[in-house]
Amino acid sequence: MSSPNLPDVVLWSIPAFVLLTVVEMVSVRVHPDEDAAGYEAKDAATSVTMGLGSLVFDLLWKIPIVAVYSALYSLTPLRVPVLWWTVPLMLLAQDFFYYWSHRGHHVVRILWACHVVHHSSRKFNLTTALRQPWTSLTVWPFYVPMILCGVHPAAVAFCSSANLVYQFWVHTERIGKLPRPVEYVFNTPSHHRVHHASQGGYLDRNFGGILIIWDRIFRSWIPETDRPVYGLTKDITTYNPLRVATHEYAAIAKDLKKATSWRARAGHLFRGPGWQPTPPALPSAGQEQRTPEPTA
Repeated sequence: MSSPNLPDVVLWSIPAFVLLTVVEMVSVRVHPDEDAAGYEAKDAATSVTMGLGSLVFDLLWKIPIVAVYSALYSLTPLRVPVLWWTVPLMLLAQDFFYYWSHRGHHVVRILWACHVVHHSSRKFNLTTALRQPWTSLTVWPFYVPMILCGVHPAAVAFCSSANLVYQFWVHTERIGKLPRPVEYVFNTPSHHRVHHASQGGYLDRNFGGILIIWDRIFRSWIPETDRPVYGLTKDITTYNPLRVATHEYAAIAKDLKKATSWRARAGHLFRGPGWQPTPPALPSAGQEQRTPEPTA
């Protein structure tokens, strides 16, 4: 299986990530905004460490993922060539499946255990974009349809990397709302600030990667009105990268240990992050609980 010659866009973008982060830090220092989340040294260091760790772990997870993708690609008779006009279509398809992957990682708890890392900071700046999970093995199934349609695994990886690089710049409070046509079509800092907010009305909204049109189509879009409060509904109080990467898995393990039925165990894994089993119904007021009479 010959691989198309596509650049590693994440690697090539690292100098731009560093430069833009420095520019933002200087901007925050020179023109501070009292209401903005800003920077904190320990938080930023944790985010950078999580980003560097994700590069290492992604190389590890790539081994089984490439094996599965390659096997599926060899089974399908379809082939999509990498041409100047097919690459935009691949990017569009990848962005569509990214939307569903992102949405799934918010509403299924075992998937959320991976993605929660990215939302664990109470700050919102360009280093937050680097706060990536170390357990991204849960993402690959969402792109299987592209492989089965004949898109080469390397092309899927390229599109995913391009999507990730695009999203770097939307993690900032230094850019307000952009012109309406841009805000209508593309994911922007305003849309993504909503996505990272922990207020009830903002929760589980604006999942788009490059485009925001999927949120508009599937009714998960909401505009930025109130200033967002960043972080989790129940924030973690650690800067330890290992704990940041695994805290939700540990919480799931505790809930599974306490569960008294297989239904509850399945709920803790596959229902939403806040799901808890319904407690047994209590007898209504005035209703006595009677012990059944023994039968003869």
